[in-house]
Amino acid sequence: MTLSKKTSSLDRIPAVIRGLGSAPDIREFLQRLTAAAMELTGSASASVLEFDQSSNALRFVAAPWFWKQLLKDVIVPLEGSIAGWVFANKKSQNIQNAANDPRHFKTVDQTTNFTTSTLLAVPMEHKGNTIGVLEVVNKAGNAHYTEDDLTILEILALFAAMALWNAKLEQKIKGTHDDLAELDRLKSNFIGITSHELRTPLGLILGHATFLKEIIAEEHREPMETIIRNATRLKEIIESLTDVDNYETGVARIRQKTILISRIVKEVVISFQDMAASKNITLQTDIKDEDLQVEADANKITVAISNLVRNAITFTNEGGHVMVTVESVTGHVQISVKDNGIGIPTADLSHVFDRFFQVESHLTRRHTGMGLGLSVAKTMIEMHGGRIWVESVEGKGSTFSFLLPLRPSNAKSTEQAFIT
Repeated sequence: MTLSKKTSSLDRIPAVIRGLGSAPDIREFLQRLTAAAMELTGSASASVLEFDQSSNALRFVAAPWFWKQLLKDVIVPLEGSIAGWVFANKKSQNIQNAANDPRHFKTVDQTTNFTTSTLLAVPMEHKGNTIGVLEVVNKAGNAHYTEDDLTILEILALFAAMALWNAKLEQKIKGTHDDLAELDRLKSNFIGITSHELRTPLGLILGHATFLKEIIAEEHREPMETIIRNATRLKEIIESLTDVDNYETGVARIRQKTILISRIVKEVVISFQDMAASKNITLQTDIKDEDLQVEADANKITVAISNLVRNAITFTNEGGHVMVTVESVTGHVQISVKDNGIGIPTADLSHVFDRFFQVESHLTRRHTGMGLGLSVAKTMIEMHGGRIWVESVEGKGSTFSFLLPLRPSNAKSTEQAFIT
C-alpha cells in the first residue's frame, strides 16, 4: 500500500511541473513549488533557500504562507546549518533526527516555534552553478524520507534552480536596459545643450571671419580662410549631431514636396567635383531615368547623398573612381554610390551606420571625420520611410545604396513598365 502511494507521487510529477509553468512570476512559481514538495513527500513544511553573495549566506525566498513573514529576514549561515553544508558540498542530506545533528540551525525552529525532527535537503544546481537549497521537513507519521522522496525533491530542485537562474538573468538584462536608457538620456541632453551653446558663438565667429576676410590685407587671407573652413566644419558636425538626435527623440520633421531626384544627384556631384579632382578621382553619374520623382524633403535627401559621396571620395585612393547611379526598382527609386576604394572589413559592415563608428582605428586612421556622415545619411533616408544598406569587399571598394518610394503617379507607370 505504501509502495502504491510512493509510485503515485512520482507519477504525478509531470502534471505538477505543468502546473508550475502557469505561475505569473518567480515568487508565485517558487510558492507553488514548495507546496508541491510538501504534498508529494508528505511533509509538514518545505522551503527554498537562495545563496546571497552579499552576506555569504542562505536566505529564504519561498516558504509556507504561515511562516513567510517570519523567515524573510532570517539568514542561514553556510557553516553551522544543514542547508549550508548541502550548498557548500553539493550533496543531498537525509537527516532522520535533526535534534542530534550538530549542524542543525536552531534559529529557524525558534523563529517559527516549530520543532524539526526529520529533514531532507538537496542542492539546487544549474549549468554547474549551485544557486541554493530545496528542503522539506517532518514527514507525516514520523516516517523517514525515502529514495522516492529524494528523487521527487531533486526533480523539483532542478526546476527551482532554472527559474531562479532565469530570474537573475532577466534582472541583469533589465538593469542593463535601464542603464542604457539613462545613458541615452544623458547623451541626448549633452548633445542638445552643447549644440545650443555652440551655435551662437560659432555663428559670430563665422560672421566676423567672413567679414574680415573681405577687408584684411592679402597676406592675411589664407589664415582667415583656414578659420572659416574649420568653423564651417564644426558647424556641420553640430548640425549632424542635432539631426540624428532630433530623429531619435522624435523631434525631427520633414517638409515634403515633389522633387526630381536626378536634379539633386547632379547638383551634389557637381559640388564634389573639386574634392574629387584634388585626389585625381573620377566622379560620374549614371542616371537611367531622368524623370523619376519622389515626395521628399529636398534638403535632407541632398544631405544624405552628399554624405555618401563625400564618404566614397574620402575612402578612395588617388586615381580611383566613384559612380552615382539612379534607377527605378518596382515602385521605388534606388540611388547607389559605388567606389573602388579601400572597402570595409566584413566584421564592421553591421556597424558602419552607427553614430561615431570608425572602421579604422582612431590611433592609426589616415582620414578625418567623426563617424557621423553615414549615421546622418541613414537618419535622413529612414525619415522618408526608405531603407539604406552597404555592400563591400575589403580592398576592392564599397557600394552604398538606398531606396525611396516614388511619387504615386510615377510609381504606377514604373510598375506597369516593370510588369510589361
